[in-house]
Amino acid sequence: EQTAAEEGRKPVSAREAKEKRSPPGFPRPTAESVADLRHRTSLLPTVTLASAGEAVGDGVPAARPAPPGPSTLPAGYPVPASPGSGLPVNQDLLLMQKGTLMRKVRSKSWKKLRYFRLQDDGMTVWHARQAGGRAKPSFSISDVDTVREGHESELLRNLAEEFPLEQGFTIVFHGRRSNLDLVANSVEEAQIWMQGLQLLVDFVTSMDQQERLDQYQQDGVRHGDKNQDGRMTFGEVQRLLHLMNVEMDQDHAFQLFQRADASQSGTLEGEEFVEFYKSLTQRPEVQELFEKFSSDGQKLTLLEFVDFLQEEQKEGERASDLALELIDCYEPSDSGKLRHVLSMDGFLSYLYSKDGDIFNPTCLSIYQDMTQPLNQYYISSSHNTYLVGDQLCGQSSVEGYIRALKRGCRCVEVDIWDGPSGEPIVYHGHTLTSRIPFKDVVAAIGQYAFQTSDYPVILSLENHCSWEQQEIIARHLTEILGNQLLSTTLDGHLPTQLPSPEELRRKILVKGKKLKTLEEDLEEEEEEPESELEEAELQLEAQMESEPQELSPRSKDKKKKSKPILCPSLSALVVYLKAVTFYSFTHSREHYRFYETSSFSEAKAKSLIKEAGNEFVLHNTWQLSRVYPSGLRTDSSNYNPQEFWNAGCQMVALNMQTAGLEMDLCDGLFRQNAGSGYVLKPDFLRDAQSSFHPERPISPFKAQTLLIQVISGQQLPKVDKTKEESIVDPLVRVEIFGIRPDTSRQETSYVENNGFNPYWGQTLCFRVLVPELALLRFVVKDYDWKSRNDFIGQYTLPWNCMQQGYRHIHLLSKDGISLHPASIFVHICTREGLEGVES
Repeated sequence: EQTAAEEGRKPVSAREAKEKRSPPGFPRPTAESVADLRHRTSLLPTVTLASAGEAVGDGVPAARPAPPGPSTLPAGYPVPASPGSGLPVNQDLLLMQKGTLMRKVRSKSWKKLRYFRLQDDGMTVWHARQAGGRAKPSFSISDVDTVREGHESELLRNLAEEFPLEQGFTIVFHGRRSNLDLVANSVEEAQIWMQGLQLLVDFVTSMDQQERLDQYQQDGVRHGDKNQDGRMTFGEVQRLLHLMNVEMDQDHAFQLFQRADASQSGTLEGEEFVEFYKSLTQRPEVQELFEKFSSDGQKLTLLEFVDFLQEEQKEGERASDLALELIDCYEPSDSGKLRHVLSMDGFLSYLYSKDGDIFNPTCLSIYQDMTQPLNQYYISSSHNTYLVGDQLCGQSSVEGYIRALKRGCRCVEVDIWDGPSGEPIVYHGHTLTSRIPFKDVVAAIGQYAFQTSDYPVILSLENHCSWEQQEIIARHLTEILGNQLLSTTLDGHLPTQLPSPEELRRKILVKGKKLKTLEEDLEEEEEEPESELEEAELQLEAQMESEPQELSPRSKDKKKKSKPILCPSLSALVVYLKAVTFYSFTHSREHYRFYETSSFSEAKAKSLIKEAGNEFVLHNTWQLSRVYPSGLRTDSSNYNPQEFWNAGCQMVALNMQTAGLEMDLCDGLFRQNAGSGYVLKPDFLRDAQSSFHPERPISPFKAQTLLIQVISGQQLPKVDKTKEESIVDPLVRVEIFGIRPDTSRQETSYVENNGFNPYWGQTLCFRVLVPELALLRFVVKDYDWKSRNDFIGQYTLPWNCMQQGYRHIHLLSKDGISLHPASIFVHICTREGLEGVES
């Protein structure tokens, strides 16, 4: 208590003191012991993570070696996480390997001591209830997106009186996994873990394709080598095969084992295991393709490779120049590069790279015209962005905004209500969802708005506040966002169309109700302000004419209370995106302006598409539309966004916290154009004279036939990793989403007991009437005759970003995280017309 008083902290109770004490036999780290250990480790030579003690050279940091070829593995086993791991270890990483007792925090009431330790591989962190206790995996470095300081955590800020924020930090994971909040025993310990983890995250991010493959290989070895002695017996090899998701005849496996056991020691180590692994990863289907174009079966000459790129990969006139670039990039031998030839290893490296990917690398950058008006684009949009769970009792969190913005979302929703102490709050009204301060939401948006994309962010405000708190909303927006907030037209003059994403770079726009027209606002800037009485009358009149932007079913059923008058200062911040009620397409044409936008429930939008599809398309050529999920989706489920994109709706809002098919489609569409959150709509959805009807498409749209040969799979993950004996029976389903007649799916048969290198060799055929709107989704499932097939991985992309020829499809998890090195190998061919394709 005396120490606490000296440090300015509250004394702790006896019970709290007992909980804070380290488990018996485990000395609690102190600032002195850390400093002590720092001093000792500073005297050590630089070491690799795996050896953590063997010098690699007189204290000089080891240079990171060039990535090894496909047949190499660093001498000595166990090894670091990747052959490049030549990661010289700094003191932070050594201290992390010693282990640290920290508090894991889930809520104000859940705070428990856990012992965290970086494993010798440098790539995984395990935790236990106490030092020496039964440990289990906590997370892999490859799962980590970033590490934040304690003051950036909502949860830790709420516990600032209990723990100094400087001792806390947050580990943020890729996808939808919850953040991990930890509190160390000292500021120095927190810094050790923050700096060490970020170093490892940056290192993993910088790994090239070959290093990642080698990491996967070595992870398998570590898991298979049960006694961790650096040698693998045949029994351990059999265990490894099960871990790698392959069932192999025991005699055949033993033959491969003996062939690799050059020392005839009865175990495999170092290069011997590399040879065994190579025998497992043979790609006969790629070898056959290679030999088809190679005259000697050993190499592809420059002309032979050009022939392959033209005939199979459909690279056209650029094939000659491209062949030279690809050889220089992927041929592992210097002599091969000098002679302009490609070996089998180089050929496989090319096929597995981004250049051999099904997604055209040209579409990964900004390749579309970004100077068209906003209404000409699909805009990545979120519904109830503040929720990270369901719509009734879920948690509201600024993390919802951070995650949405970091994945490229450009339209976020803010549902604002009167809060205590005069501060507006954000939550899902009339529910048990938690509340967050509006100013925290604005601060998060200001910080993360342009980390992923420079193009404009739209704040869709649902304002339920009193006049007084509306003024506070306007003040927070103005003061916190500063120059990022667009509060007047770009040039101060009345525009004739919406500005473009390019013109609005790094600007935040407010979408909401507005008291006056844009014309009246601009005129008023040059005139004397009206009296308070006239102002109030105008506000009341405007309010009587307006309706809430989005009404859930429960709101419609309740008798409305009189609505608060809209505050002029908040109204003035709405410039190009004035929210208006939709009555009919005729009413919109006659009464609304291009800068006014309407919102539609999913049911209303579906009805309009069915009844007046072409009118909806024409409406969306000059005005923005936002579609939002039904209020009955209390579980935060999603609708299929495709049917609304087919009608040209720009802001099709989804519950981004919910993984599934619908978010796969959203991620697939917006993967293109540098993930900017803006995708230019097809020409026929931007033409003010368009005759396109999404329910009844007619010429001149060019129909195409798509042939997909699903050839093989590589290193598919287990569905149930807890069962070593469980091996998947994979099948591939190809799904096409577009206009209703184009939406279809087909699948291969399943391959029994082989997730490591399954072979299908089956061709699927599709007809597509409007390819400009089509999305392709490749799904790998584990066949189960007793129940529903289990999901293994998927990949979704737009038709116009698809490359023809022999391509790898690198699979993603349900949360959109890479399942590297899991992939499927396909051949893609398209041709115009529908000849030879059944309806």
